[in-house]
Order: sequence, then C-alpha cells, then structure tokens
Amino acid sequence: MQTDINTIDPGEVAKFEAMAAEWWDPAGKFKPLHMMNPVRLDFVTRQIAAEFDRDLGQERPFEGLRLLDIGCGGGLLCEPMARLGASVVGADAAPRNIPVAQLHAEQSGLDIDYRHTTAEAMAAAGEQFDVVLNMEVVEHVADPLAYLTACHDLLKPGGLHLCSTINRNPKSFAVAIVGAEVIMRWLPKGTHDWRKFITPDELYDLMRQAGLTPVDRKGYVFNPVSWQWRISDRDLSVNYVTAALRPA
Repeated sequence: MQTDINTIDPGEVAKFEAMAAEWWDPAGKFKPLHMMNPVRLDFVTRQIAAEFDRDLGQERPFEGLRLLDIGCGGGLLCEPMARLGASVVGADAAPRNIPVAQLHAEQSGLDIDYRHTTAEAMAAAGEQFDVVLNMEVVEHVADPLAYLTACHDLLKPGGLHLCSTINRNPKSFAVAIVGAEVIMRWLPKGTHDWRKFITPDELYDLMRQAGLTPVDRKGYVFNPVSWQWRISDRDLSVNYVTAALRPA
C-alpha cells in the first residue's frame, strides 16, 4: 500500500480552485463537463449495474454500495450516484471545491461525505470502496502510477475502477487545447497540459502495473452539428473512459 507518496501537483490544484464557484453553472467554465455528464453517467451506471448485478430500473439500484469520487469537484457525479442509493464519499485536493459541493448537496437534500483530502491519504488510512470514480484527474497528477496504485488500494477486492482522461495525439491537441481552450473558450487557457495526456494503451499499462485488471474502454465523441456527446466503441482519439477491476 502506498503511504508516503503525494502525487498532488499544486499548480494543477490551483487552476481548479480558482474556478470552484462555477462548478454548478452549466454555461460557466465547466460547461464541457455539464455537456458531457449524460454520457459519463450512462457509462458509469451501466458498468456498476453490470458488475454488481443491479437493476437500473429500480428506484435506488446502488443501495449498499460504497462509492468514492476522487477529484469530485463540485459534485457533478456524486449527486446522481447518491440519488441512485450509493453511499458516496467525494474527495478533492482543492479545498475551495468542498464547501461548494457541500452547499449544493445540502440544497439538493442529499447526504454526501465530502472531504478535502487525497487518494494517497485515504488509502493510507485503510479506506476501501466498492467503486472508485477517477474522472478527468489522472492527466493532472504528478505521478500517474503512484496515483493509480492508491486508487487500487482504495478498492475492495473485486471492486470497480472507472477512469476517464484524454488521449495524447495531434487530434487531441487540436480539439482539447486549441478547440476547447482557444477557439471555443470552454476552458481557461492552460487548463490542460497536452504533454500530460495519456494514450489508452499507456493507461492500460499503468493500471496493470498498479495491480488493476482493465476490462473495457470507450470513447466520448463530440458532434459539433448536434452539439452533443456520444459513447463510441471505436473512437478513443480524444476523450475516453476505462473500466478496471481489483482482482478478488
């Protein structure tokens, strides 16, 4: 178990802390996440339901499951997971994100355990979960392997790890950096560092080194005509998401 490694990149934390108050503004700096959230939720809920044999037609299908959202931000994924019945912990390294998330959950009548902490600190404390959501975080940490190892340690044997990030290639530079930050101005310039993007094969290799077993990966594809995102089995060229298990 990793107990003495801190993978937090202070510069990356500062970027998101500066935008904390805008998490729940669908037209604000997190507009891309609000637009992507429906397809993220579709992948997440289907994977959890399949792995733990839950019926999504039920009112609270994730009842009894303990779920961690690392890098939870303002709680865009924590809240729907709590509504589906999961016992949710949201953790973020940016301290200003936590009161924003807490206030919105309180206004929404949801009981979510939000914490200003890191994956490494929680793993060192012996915390374990059925599901770890690790969405759009791994490209912002200082040491991806140490970070993913902490995520492994946070899972119960047989637990499910869902991780999304951005591919590293010329197209992702054009779309995620030039398109999203410069042309569309969806994100402040400098939000992402293309050099820290990770290819799907690299991420699979890192997860295996961390002790996880990859089982699935899909692409998130934006259609500029319909102005919507969709899940793709084949196109992982820019945004993509993976599923992996901690062996039982």
